[in-house]
Amino acid sequence: MAYAIVETGGLQFRVQDREVLEVPRLQVAEGETVTLDRVLMWVDEADVVVGQPTVEGASVQARVLGQILGPKIIVFKQKRRKNYRRKRGHRQHLTKLEITGLTRSV
Repeated sequence: MAYAIVETGGLQFRVQDREVLEVPRLQVAEGETVTLDRVLMWVDEADVVVGQPTVEGASVQARVLGQILGPKIIVFKQKRRKNYRRKRGHRQHLTKLEITGLTRSV
């Protein structure tokens, strides 16, 4: 089964067909199709292509399932013996994608 390594939002993801993943927020409406063209590596049955820096003619199509919030992260700061405590929460904005196709023109 073919898979690819793509870069989006400064992070790298291993993607296959029909896979659902969460990536840093993309400014795309729900239900639209997005093309990820920063393919760093392409692996097929017996063919492995490593990009320098990207693979020519390779792209990954995905459908946007929605905009979501990631898990809550608690940031707690404290300085001992100084009565200094700060507690803050953070939730990262994410986009949920379903991979609909991997294409590569040789």
